[in-house]
Amino acid sequence: MSFFSALSYFLGGYTALVIALYMLSAIVPIAGFAARSLAAYISLIICAIYGAIASIILRIVGREQIAQWATARAFKFVMALTTGVTFEIIDPKRHLETVRPAVFIGNHQTELDVLMLGCMFPKYCSVTAKKALKKVPFLGWFMSLSGTIFIDRKNSKDARQAMSGAAMEIQKRKQSVYIFPEGTRSYSKEPELLPFKKGAFHLAVQAGVPIVPVVVANYSHVLYIKGLVFKSGKIPVKVLDPIPTAGLKTEDVDELTRRTRELMQKEYVALTQKVQNRPIAIPSTNGDGVVHASGADATLS
Repeated sequence: MSFFSALSYFLGGYTALVIALYMLSAIVPIAGFAARSLAAYISLIICAIYGAIASIILRIVGREQIAQWATARAFKFVMALTTGVTFEIIDPKRHLETVRPAVFIGNHQTELDVLMLGCMFPKYCSVTAKKALKKVPFLGWFMSLSGTIFIDRKNSKDARQAMSGAAMEIQKRKQSVYIFPEGTRSYSKEPELLPFKKGAFHLAVQAGVPIVPVVVANYSHVLYIKGLVFKSGKIPVKVLDPIPTAGLKTEDVDELTRRTRELMQKEYVALTQKVQNRPIAIPSTNGDGVVHASGADATLS
């Protein structure tokens, strides 16, 4: 049996299984969780392969800076088709189109945030990621080819060098970056941010570019892994006004981080209240909500 024959059999069987689970979900709700999970994984693999190929072609023609944007948009449409999940971008002032370069930051809930990036990712932007993802088949290949900034969180010296290199790329090529300052997924059922790490803020100050906060409503009603819930739905994402960093110094980073987190937490609650149609209190924070550690320690989980 040839490779392509085996591949066609695999894809045919995989598709049949997903369809069968979707049909079964009308009777057994947990089957819907399995169906959408399988659909999401195969969608990610397909788009990662597409992204690797697109990155090579775009690199050849000198447009590698839009490789992640092109792949993100493909993932957006594939996931809408296979899972029925999408994110609605609320950006009335068109900051995603007009603010460049910048450090975009957002709250990090689950693996579904990859789709959120697919829906909102601006052109001329790249992500930061933990170094271990570089070795993941398909996804790691695409990320390496498309200009992802990999950071080894176990090696603070390498992390600082990566952030310094990112600041130079931002200034030289006007390339924005997207960072999750919480550093890991919260998996929370309520709109509560984890403490922020300061890497994104050090980077913005060092590069002298604005911070653009992006807030995603809590979507535990769509995906809640602990409860095996995965439904179709539209999740709002709000782009807040840019926060300037011109003239700020290293000693200003703690206050900048605290103020930005406070702003995002309030919007996180307000956006979630509208979506879930229920009153939600702003959660209390132990300390100032800032992780007082290495300035390089803020990466994509």
